[in-house]
Amino acid sequence: MQRVHLQGIAKNFGGTNVLEQIDLTIEAGEFLVLLGPSGCGKSTLLNIVAGLEEPTGGRIHFGERDVTDLEPDQRDIAMVFQSYALYPTMSVRQNIGFALKMRGLSKVEIAAKVAGVAKLLQIEHLLDRKPSQLSGGQQQRVAIGRALVREPQVFLLDEPLSNLDAKLRADMRVELKRLHERSRRTTLYVTHDQVEAMTLASRIVVMNKGRVQQCDRPEVVYAKPANRFVAGFVGAPTMNFLEGELALVDDGPALRLDHQILPLPGLRAGTGLQVGQRLVLGLRPEHLSLAPAGETGTCEAQVVMTEPTGPDTFVLARLAGREVTARMAPGVALSAGQTVGLHLNGAAASLFDTGEGVRLN
Repeated sequence: MQRVHLQGIAKNFGGTNVLEQIDLTIEAGEFLVLLGPSGCGKSTLLNIVAGLEEPTGGRIHFGERDVTDLEPDQRDIAMVFQSYALYPTMSVRQNIGFALKMRGLSKVEIAAKVAGVAKLLQIEHLLDRKPSQLSGGQQQRVAIGRALVREPQVFLLDEPLSNLDAKLRADMRVELKRLHERSRRTTLYVTHDQVEAMTLASRIVVMNKGRVQQCDRPEVVYAKPANRFVAGFVGAPTMNFLEGELALVDDGPALRLDHQILPLPGLRAGTGLQVGQRLVLGLRPEHLSLAPAGETGTCEAQVVMTEPTGPDTFVLARLAGREVTARMAPGVALSAGQTVGLHLNGAAASLFDTGEGVRLN
């Protein structure tokens, strides 16, 4: 296992800045996920770590070794791509052992290593099949096995599950997590799927426009997003945003929207904020709950529509002229146009400035 340190990594393509001053450390044995929208630079950063792209500026260290100018085969890494890139004429056994054969290992050594990886990935019964005889999930396991058998110091995965259907993706997420718990390889994983990021990562690096927006544990990124971009990108349905002025009602914190005041019981405004200051309130859908209309500490809203999903019911409601989404229990019976009371959980609220969208509390 190796610690990977990126210092001041920049990348330009034809005068366009794709990456700007990326400083990042992947601890030995960590599973770090690069998360962000298409075009944010996450795959380019992965390719720079792999040696497939040269940085315009900055240095890369694996442990104490500077690998910035080394070729990919000199970095002791293994990659799994979006496309499995298996050799169609070779069996699973041959695909997994091919890199070892190129290294000159004996047949006995290759057989032992292939058997060990096949057992780890539970594909022993597939070793004599060709890729065309495998399902998408099985092919992905073979691609992972081919990377693992080399026993790399750093394991790089670029959108490895994006070609699988929803059920297979869920199954493979579980398998990847188990695999990392057993192998403890230093892993850098690229995805635009926040569910993958939240379930797999030791830490998540949220990227946008070539910059790191936040790097922290999944639960921190979700509960305390560093800025409005992170808050809006992570979470489904997205966070509700309401712009207004910080106010006090009966000595309790509130948000003034035009001529309506929304109570925010439990809000921790933080230091430096003042009554009357304009800001953006962010609340996750699960932090809005039903309450009897007119009850103290609640605000009135009108139901626009409901979306039952099985485990949850999402309620789209109009609150002070803005639409918000609330996550409710399954079976909630509400009709369009109905007036309901909403309780806003101020203790879970995020506050952002109205300019750069930086977190204030």
